[in-house]
Amino acid sequence: MKRIITSIIVMVVVAAIQAATITLTVNSTRKQTITGFGAACCDGAMCPFGTDTNPVRLLYGPTSKIGLNIMRMEISPNFVGDIVVPEWGNWDSPYDWKGSLPSAKLVKQRGGIVFGTPWSPPGDYKTNGTAQGGNAEDQGYQRGKLREDCYEKFFPWLNTFLAYMKKNGVNVDAVSIQNEPDWWVSYSGCLYDPQDLVKLVKNYAYLLDRETYPGVKLISGESLGFTQNYTDPLMNDPTCREQIDIVAGHLYGHAPLDYMKQSAVLAAKYGKEVWMTEHSSTDNIGDRLPTWHEQLLFAEELNECMLAGCTGYIYWYMRAHWAFVSTGEAKYGAENKTKNKLLPRAFVMSHFSKHVTGSTRLTTSRDKTSGTEAASEYSAYIKGDSLIVMAIDTTKNAVDLKLTLPYKVKSGVHLLSTGNETENLCQENPITIDEPTREVTVEMPARSLNTYIFMIDQASAAIEDVKLANDDGAKVYYDLQGRQLVKPHGVCVEKSANGDSRILLMGR
Repeated sequence: MKRIITSIIVMVVVAAIQAATITLTVNSTRKQTITGFGAACCDGAMCPFGTDTNPVRLLYGPTSKIGLNIMRMEISPNFVGDIVVPEWGNWDSPYDWKGSLPSAKLVKQRGGIVFGTPWSPPGDYKTNGTAQGGNAEDQGYQRGKLREDCYEKFFPWLNTFLAYMKKNGVNVDAVSIQNEPDWWVSYSGCLYDPQDLVKLVKNYAYLLDRETYPGVKLISGESLGFTQNYTDPLMNDPTCREQIDIVAGHLYGHAPLDYMKQSAVLAAKYGKEVWMTEHSSTDNIGDRLPTWHEQLLFAEELNECMLAGCTGYIYWYMRAHWAFVSTGEAKYGAENKTKNKLLPRAFVMSHFSKHVTGSTRLTTSRDKTSGTEAASEYSAYIKGDSLIVMAIDTTKNAVDLKLTLPYKVKSGVHLLSTGNETENLCQENPITIDEPTREVTVEMPARSLNTYIFMIDQASAAIEDVKLANDDGAKVYYDLQGRQLVKPHGVCVEKSANGDSRILLMGR
């Protein structure tokens, strides 16, 4: 009897060992190209208002440890850059366009993108006569909306913001219509119904001065939960669709693979970018730092945004005990005691911002279809000669990850974050590959965030395996390493939607 029991135990152990391998197939089908990652330079996080550039210095640029490249700033309701205190509140610091200039200049110097979002247009333009949203007793709970007789003033007002910033050395890359047009607030805010935005954009967005400010992009209203009723009407109207460059929203109350994924469908169809422009997944944790499990949930949010079709992810505050840079307040924990120190969440973000920016997402055999909780998540990307696989594991057991790749790879590196007490929470180890191969088995430790970066073997890059994500009859061109070209030149491969391909020799 003892022998039988022993045999059963051995069989169970062997079965457990065999089960500790997860297989992931990376396909060659290409989806969206990722513009980048960033955070907001807004009051509270950056006091004195925007003038403290320490967070930007730590977070932005290709040589920084984190590699952010998009900065969001508020377009306050003032007309000009003088220091003006809003009529509805008493602020301790200048609530004005000039407040964000130092940080914006630094981001631009480091090759980044700067965009502005109004929380409210000037109070004179609104139904309640104030920049306040209207959710206050002294306003009689009057909802503050943009008056229809002021629709024609809205985009010229944005032009004054662009002019001021340019005059002071910052060429703004994009402007949004409104922060959370569906959220009635007591602070600075403005309400729009979906059809209000359609009317505003359709009839007046042509007044945005794109000739004087070439390249400036227009961002849709950034709804609280990235809801389709605020994005689809703009995409369904041909005139609005021509004016809107970026479809945007926030994630409050809805996971990325819910409303955001749905809103991205029409945006992708019409070649628009999809930006998640504000969320803070653990800003309500109180007087403590996020746990490592909560950091992994943040990593899963980033990953799910990519799977939903996101091309740009912008976090909320740069500096907060639940964000990227410490505040210097010891009450939130030892790591936050020293001001302007990179926090664990920054290094979680770096897995994406340092390596996924500029890449094109590839599909995998384990792409999630919904926002339901999962023990592990994955995504994959191609950037130049690099093939990138992201893997997040929230369980207590380490596993082996068996990868089947679309191209042969000849070398690799494993970037690992486990929450252990290391200086930068990101360990780097080589991946040994004896000869070019499409199958690699790598370690995925327990409760870990992993980025595996492989170098594609150019001699065996299978350009014939590249598939088109959108079968719209268009021809797409690649170089001999499998990289998609904006314009065909040199020796390249022309691939049609029906799968036909031919090698061309093109002049520049």
